[in-house]
Amino acid sequence: MIKKIFLRALTITFFIFIFYALSWSDIKIGDEAPSFTLPSSQDRVVDYYKDYYGRYHLIITFFPAAFTPI
Repeated sequence: MIKKIFLRALTITFFIFIFYALSWSDIKIGDEAPSFTLPSSQDRVVDYYKDYYGRYHLIITFFPAAFTPI
């Protein structure tokens, strides 16, 4: 019984992941940054288009192992 519930939950999770993965679009070098908002360290929300678009250059980086033990 528990095995069936686990397999159903795993299957549902898999299909949800596939649905969202197919809806993501790839960002290539030179593409315009998508609209996004992030919390700042000063307890306010930063909106990219409202606060920075057209005034500053944006560089997005990704560090998959940052701050993790090797």
